[in-house]
Amino acid sequence: MSIVLVTGSGGLIGSTAVRRFAREGMSVVGIDNNMREYFFGSDGSTRWCIERLKEELKNYIHYDVDIREFESVERIFSEYSRDISLVIHTAAQPSHDWAAKEPLTDFAVNAVGTLNLLELTRRYCPEAVFIFTSTNKVYGDLPNYLPLIEKDTRWEIHPSHRWAEYGIDESMSIDQSLHSIFGASKVAGDVMVQEYGRYFGMKTAVFRGGCLTGSQHSGAELHGFLAYLMKCALTGREYKIYGYKGKQVRDNIHSEDLVECFWEVYKAPRIAEVYNIGGGRYSNCSLIEAIYMCEEITGKKLNYTYIDQPRRGDHIWWISDIRKFQSHYPGWKLTYSISQILEEIYHGLKGRA
Repeated sequence: MSIVLVTGSGGLIGSTAVRRFAREGMSVVGIDNNMREYFFGSDGSTRWCIERLKEELKNYIHYDVDIREFESVERIFSEYSRDISLVIHTAAQPSHDWAAKEPLTDFAVNAVGTLNLLELTRRYCPEAVFIFTSTNKVYGDLPNYLPLIEKDTRWEIHPSHRWAEYGIDESMSIDQSLHSIFGASKVAGDVMVQEYGRYFGMKTAVFRGGCLTGSQHSGAELHGFLAYLMKCALTGREYKIYGYKGKQVRDNIHSEDLVECFWEVYKAPRIAEVYNIGGGRYSNCSLIEAIYMCEEITGKKLNYTYIDQPRRGDHIWWISDIRKFQSHYPGWKLTYSISQILEEIYHGLKGRA
């Protein structure tokens, strides 16, 4: 029996991966200790999702284990070592602002936790494919130095720039920029995943995501842009816009589209690959544009305030060039637009109310 090990299995990407690979008849071992609730409070809790997975999937086995605890994770690898064919590592501390409050915790989760998983994969199942969800924040604030133009509802890159048509590709440097503490810890994990691929010949893949989203997202103020925005639109809770006139742009990829990338990699793995991944030019919006769409879907005006100080290290404009991944896996394509994503989040939140 082939086993998939998923860290952060109660989170947005982790839970989507659990369901996707369980549908293939594979057994899925999930590791998630709901640390997201520690990071973000009750809004961020993934307990509801973990319980749903345990109830609905007979081929799902759950472990309430902290990835920082090497010996605890090692016991899991030891038990299933002969059968693990894929490790999907989605567990993380994902917030700029939170990382600055507890840098040691942030680094231990994002960097040391990742190293623990890599080393255990190398020791117990070295032929397994290892997939890591990194972030576009590894590029620091370098995207903010691109030639940007202010438009009515968004910032845009100057049309003469080489990244204007398709977005930012993997050639952008990750060096000598302001990353935020979170961005720096993710750089450490990102580079280590590459190194285990190149140095040890392991089949590793790094996905540098833009905004990852979907109805399973436990959106909180410090993480989960579209899910939290829709939650505020539904409930009347105050939403805070931080800087850039609310015209900052993000590309958004639905969790199911991202997990289909994982499936493609699993079927035809490569060594030490790095991919920018997101909604690209197909699925992107500014914050102001997202607010308009949420108001239209809910029929309610959003209660928001504007704070002129942006978050440190935050991007003004980010759209991912996803052509490298598409060139390696031409059978994959994006299927969710921004409007479809927001409609789904709306109905998902209504269903959980």
